[in-house]
Amino acid sequence: MPCGDVFAALRGLPPMRARIMEVCGTHTMSIARAGLRQLLPEGVTLLSGPGCPVCVTPASVIDAALELASLPGVTVATYGDMVRVPGSRRGDSLAARRAMGAQVEVVYSAMDAVALAQRLPQRQVVLLGVGFETTAPGTAAAVLEAARLALPNFSVLSMLKRVEPALRALLALDGFDVQGFLCPGHVATILGEDGFRFLPEEYGVPGVIAGFSPEEIAGALVRLLRLIADGKPALENAYPRGVSPGGNALARAAIDRVFTPAGSCWRGLGEIAGSGLALRPAYAAFDAQARFGLQPGAEPPTACRCGGVMAGRLSPRQCPLFGTACTPDDPAGPCMVSSEGACAAFYRYGI
Repeated sequence: MPCGDVFAALRGLPPMRARIMEVCGTHTMSIARAGLRQLLPEGVTLLSGPGCPVCVTPASVIDAALELASLPGVTVATYGDMVRVPGSRRGDSLAARRAMGAQVEVVYSAMDAVALAQRLPQRQVVLLGVGFETTAPGTAAAVLEAARLALPNFSVLSMLKRVEPALRALLALDGFDVQGFLCPGHVATILGEDGFRFLPEEYGVPGVIAGFSPEEIAGALVRLLRLIADGKPALENAYPRGVSPGGNALARAAIDRVFTPAGSCWRGLGEIAGSGLALRPAYAAFDAQARFGLQPGAEPPTACRCGGVMAGRLSPRQCPLFGTACTPDDPAGPCMVSSEGACAAFYRYGI
């Protein structure tokens, strides 16, 4: 369908009562940038879900990363989005610790961290392994390379998350009211269509896997809203150029070789069984949590409502801090910091 026809089709759908959750931070930002909410039929609400890996990382784990950064002889290697995310104390971030002398290096891939460890043999280099199934293969490859090189000064603080257990946890919440899911194209590239079939088959909720351009997202929304209107619980793939039924078997094999599913805490959702990825015993030497004896504490109470936003309980503007006590220049929570955060999207594009 031509681009103009896709947008016209979305605008031309009849009014209906439907709440849709997009499960991808890239979708969140693309939807906001393109103004797609303004094209939705009357009665349709688009919610941001737990699709930003930086945002779902709880403050207690950020605190552990900050503790690492302050240890003598340690260099923390991290992706850029993590640098300004506050821990349990507002204003305390990797950027703040770096300003006080901590060694924090921004990397663009997990392999960059391995190369950094090779260049700095006198320091312990710790990669903050944040992400979903999309970045997990790269982190696994870095661990395998470090093992091949027998690097004694490289380790990973695994913050990796699995999407399926989180969606199951959302669907089990009392009062969770969503009629369809816009499924993440990046994760589906690894898991394949089959990774999301549980939505219609077990929960009777339709889903459509979407690409990332405004045209691809609009087309996926049209397909999803038609499924909802027809009462048809099904999964459709609107991103066939990137997603096959079985996904990327080599990437999944790398994940399975290095990691094993483990319980993990999510901001806004709490502890979810099997939703994290922990290093297998064969690669325990590269586990930063064990190497440095890190013990993330309990989550402190906070006025930030990032967790509620990602659980579909409220929109960013319903947070009492939004735009006043929480801005991109002085963020109270990760959703205002991350380039994939819902609060950052709403603030930047005036939603």
